[in-house]
Amino acid sequence: MEIEKAVLYTDGASRGNPGPAAIGAVIKDGHGKVLARISKRIGRTTNNQAEYQAVIAALEEAVRLGAAGVEIKSDSELVVKQVSGRYRVKHPALKPLYQQVKELQSSFQNCIVASIPRRQNREADRLCSDALGATVD
Repeated sequence: MEIEKAVLYTDGASRGNPGPAAIGAVIKDGHGKVLARISKRIGRTTNNQAEYQAVIAALEEAVRLGAAGVEIKSDSELVVKQVSGRYRVKHPALKPLYQQVKELQSSFQNCIVASIPRRQNREADRLCSDALGATVD
């Protein structure tokens, strides 16, 4: 079964920056039906690295689901602007994550990246917070 369009809501966070980190993502079809949820701890990393890892996990899941196209929605201005080409990726730790996102994007017929306000990303934020809350410092 092919999904014409998947909408990926992503969020990543760390305590301490760097510190214990987690990701959250919600993947919906073009009609708003939830196809998958991701909520997991990812070890010790920075907030920006966690944001990238959330996008990567959501893109990997969209590939597994057979999505033809994706729309990534994130409240991370840095990730959105870097992935869309408006900002260069300067930090060495982000370059391989950026490259992984670009490689995954090529799996889709089209890929849109959009910045959304945090209030529109509540479910992904909650999934991320739930996983991060389970982190033992």
